Amino acid sequence: MTVADPAGAEVGTVSAVQQPGTHVRPEADADVEALMVAGYLRIDGTGLFSHDVYASGDQIVEALEGTVVLSVTRDQLTRAT
Repeated sequence: MTVADPAGAEVGTVSAVQQPGTHVRPEADADVEALMVAGYLRIDGTGLFSHDVYASGDQIVEALEGTVVLSVTRDQLTRAT
């Protein structure tokens, strides 16, 4: 499933989904507890030099026709380690 920012720019594709209250720790250095409480998507980055990022459940606006739309831009997401 494709992930887009508020302007419609592609952020990447969903590679993992965790429900709120999960005990599965995301591979990140920041915002780990908040991601676990809110649930999260791991997003495979697009492009040769991009990195994977996490979007928390509260950063998701909607999911329609194969696209997840976020309320924030890629640079506001938590970077995977």
